[in-house]
Amino acid sequence: MKNTALTHIHESLGAKMLPFAGYNMPILYEGVNTEHETVRNAVGVFDVSHMGEFFISGPNALTLIQKVTSNDAATLTVGKAQYSCLPNDKGGIVDDLLIYKLKEEEYLLVVNASNIDKDWDWISSHNDVKAEMKNVSDDYSLLAIQGPKAVEAMQALSSVDLAAIKYYHFEVADFAGLDDVIISATGYTGSGGFEIYCKNADAEQIWNKVFEAGAAHGIKPIGLAARDTLRLEMGLCLYGNDINDTTSPLEAGLGWITKFTKEFTNSENLKKQKEEGVTRKLVAFEMQERAVPRHDYEIVDGTGAAIGIVTSGTMSPSMNKGIGLGYVTVANSAVDHEVYIRIRKNDVPAKVVKLPFYKK
Repeated sequence: MKNTALTHIHESLGAKMLPFAGYNMPILYEGVNTEHETVRNAVGVFDVSHMGEFFISGPNALTLIQKVTSNDAATLTVGKAQYSCLPNDKGGIVDDLLIYKLKEEEYLLVVNASNIDKDWDWISSHNDVKAEMKNVSDDYSLLAIQGPKAVEAMQALSSVDLAAIKYYHFEVADFAGLDDVIISATGYTGSGGFEIYCKNADAEQIWNKVFEAGAAHGIKPIGLAARDTLRLEMGLCLYGNDINDTTSPLEAGLGWITKFTKEFTNSENLKKQKEEGVTRKLVAFEMQERAVPRHDYEIVDGTGAAIGIVTSGTMSPSMNKGIGLGYVTVANSAVDHEVYIRIRKNDVPAKVVKLPFYKK
């Protein structure tokens, strides 16, 4: 079990620690609902240092990235980030990831913790252009400072105008007394804020200064359980639940990051799938009665016939109702269509809705 540079702090704060993607991670501090509301209304801090970081550099860095990712990284300029995925050669997804353009010939790829080795091997196996690759996952820490008060609370820690960093942009600047920190507005909660990438040796200094600066704004540490409810209210995919090695980006509603302006792994087959249409789609649904949908619950139609499967589900803390994502047949995917979630032999009514669930 790996620890992050901040594990000892989480333990000293009384966090409930559990294994997650091979790391000892804080899941809860006060409770999911309280932590969720802190991020929605004030500011909270997640230690997400388990995420993986790869540097891809050299004259052929972009060539490699274009080959293995679905989005068009050629549109990136220095200071901009992009959401993308690594398609496999069987129609599914190796992983979803963020791509940061740091310099003209240097990129940072941020991948899911559970897929670090898999992604590294996959990208390496396609690196016939000899791009320089460096896996720095064990050397970097990542804090997500999220919530509507994040910018105001943190502004004193940097000379950069934090409010001016647009969504999916970043700055490499001073932060909390350190130079060359990546300050990125690529949040996973839907409540604003930003992420801080730093060396492990600097993580504790940043953590302490962040909590000093945020004290007057009600800042609190937040666990991964609330991260899951926050991202689900926004309808954001979680690898291993809503997307995996068998789900195509087009089925998952990720056509917007699947650009056929270039060739990439399995692009020909995905293009064909786009032209012919998918047979199932990832949809969002709200329960029509008080009930909580869970991962792998069956989705059925009015006759009780199976039409799909729940991939993510929870009781929404912001809306106080059961919400979820799941794959259903295209015929059952229209907004306002009624479906049923089979919960312990009971078929509980639900309605297909537009994302996001949570509207500010």
